[in-house]
Amino acid sequence: IDTSHGISLQNGAVPGEQGKQEKSVKRGNWGNQIEFVLTSVGYAVGLGNVWRFPYLCYRNGGGAFMFPYFIMLVFCGIPLFFMELSFGQFASQGCLGVWRVSPMFKGVGYGMMVVSTYIGIYYNVVICIAFYYFFVSMTRVLPWTYCSNPWNTPDCVGVLDGNLSSRAALNITQLLNTTQKRTSPSEEYWRRYVLNLSDDIGNLGEVRLPLLGCLGVSWVVVFLCLIKGVKSSGKVVYFTATFPYVVLTILFVRGITLEGAVTGIMYYLTPQWDKILNAKVWGDAASQIFYSLGCAWGGLITMASYNKFNNNCYRDSIIISITNCATSVYAGFVIFSILGFMANHLGVDVSKVADHGPGLAFVAYPEALTLLPISPLWSILFFFMLILLGLGTQFCLLETLVTAIVDEVGNEWIIRKKTFVTLGVAVAGFLLGVPLTTQAGIYWLLLMDNYAASFSLVVISCIMCVAIMYIYGHRNYFKDIEMMLGFPPPLFFQICWRFISPAIIFFILVFTVIQYRPISYNEYVYPTWAISIGFLMALSSVICIPIYAIYKVCRSEGDTLLERLKNATKASKDWGPALPEHRSGRYAPAFSPSTESHLEVQPLQPEKGQSEAAAASPVQGSNGSAHSQDSRL
Repeated sequence: IDTSHGISLQNGAVPGEQGKQEKSVKRGNWGNQIEFVLTSVGYAVGLGNVWRFPYLCYRNGGGAFMFPYFIMLVFCGIPLFFMELSFGQFASQGCLGVWRVSPMFKGVGYGMMVVSTYIGIYYNVVICIAFYYFFVSMTRVLPWTYCSNPWNTPDCVGVLDGNLSSRAALNITQLLNTTQKRTSPSEEYWRRYVLNLSDDIGNLGEVRLPLLGCLGVSWVVVFLCLIKGVKSSGKVVYFTATFPYVVLTILFVRGITLEGAVTGIMYYLTPQWDKILNAKVWGDAASQIFYSLGCAWGGLITMASYNKFNNNCYRDSIIISITNCATSVYAGFVIFSILGFMANHLGVDVSKVADHGPGLAFVAYPEALTLLPISPLWSILFFFMLILLGLGTQFCLLETLVTAIVDEVGNEWIIRKKTFVTLGVAVAGFLLGVPLTTQAGIYWLLLMDNYAASFSLVVISCIMCVAIMYIYGHRNYFKDIEMMLGFPPPLFFQICWRFISPAIIFFILVFTVIQYRPISYNEYVYPTWAISIGFLMALSSVICIPIYAIYKVCRSEGDTLLERLKNATKASKDWGPALPEHRSGRYAPAFSPSTESHLEVQPLQPEKGQSEAAAASPVQGSNGSAHSQDSRL
């Protein structure tokens, strides 16, 4: 283990070291380890941590929900995270290239690309709405404070309208009657002004120009941050991944000092232990962990592929997964302290004001902020945080697609022109996002969110586990990890990968099917044709897997079907570490024209190259190759 540690320091210390030259020139690397960890944290920590987890926690038994949540994190979240990181890092390839491990399953990589495309399209629309709110918050009075605007209806009752300070004198029943039918100014601002919501998903109406402008802004920001691939995005994440924590802390301190905050936090944390026996609670916990960490999106494989070969991704996966879950719990305090304050102000139960998804981010929370002194400041901070949380995830989604395309084509020309590929993908993403800025846009956005990226991710992840553990073989994979990290994966992870995690994923799948309810938005129920489109989106990513598998089997050599299957699942010759100096043991090159050409680009200091190869592994093949390379030079 010590020698491998030495190597990793050697490789990690000097980014431009000649031994690394070939890879750095061709594909690029992270500037250092912190960039990778911050990028992955920014990727895993997204809008769901703020607008989904706190609500799930409150709905599924408060503090009691933490118990299944952390069990699922340990048995499913961290193992899957570690598997994807080690998979990408070992082969230094994006989500398509890694499937040299078993070419028949390359359809899984295509499925990941399709999922990332869908998410990338609608995720940036959510960011653009946050941008819109961020810009309109720069006023003296927030536009959703009062009911005196042209878009308001007679039902509108603002929390600040009239003299609410004398509410003790009001008859409680009268107050309850108004809250039953009351619509808040923030809700009317959201539905009647920002979205100008149409009555049906098929009735697109007009494009909302302010939102279209903000969509352009958010795509330009994403493109500029990725203009040099991981070289530029690695610098941006120093800010985008850390600053949301500063904002969360500011909002937390502001929140807990308010009257009624404790009530809100009690709502969020009070355990209802009877709910633990409910299967739905366990299903929600498993799904939340699974979606929150970004497993099966292809992003983790892509980010890890830019790591140095000997980087300790085992340590990274634990750090990132735990940070992600801690952020979710922390965000709950921020959300519920302010919701508790608002419920106290209105004299209603916290459950009346709690919400999730866009309703929380763009209706409930902004309304609560209008009650604070200098409310525009808090609003600007809150939406700035949402923008940064969204961008961290969006960077990785775009990079996943670009890396997959560049690695797949793989010639010198496209590697040089990577910036143009990024531009092309960004422009396509912008154009595909335009329908989501129409008056029916929010219906389509929620349709994509519910169907394109739920059911299919679970299937993709399950097949990935099976392909690596049972088709490629767990012994092979554990040896690969030992070669890369210097130690085999701990026994706990070996058991999880082979049995527990696939079982939990299968449980999530069954749970998703049983729990299925057709989607609705507030009172609007989606028509059948829209739900069919949703299912087609979900299928479009999964269908890549059997289609590619059939294609691969047909193209494989062999007389019988069984021989063809064997050849289609067998790891291809170029599977293994990307750099010749890491290909030792069973990956040691037999001499052939290809290795000869590899030796052209070798370290200029032969002694160093030799000592590294010798240290990397005492296997005869690698020593032999080191000597011959020495004499050539």
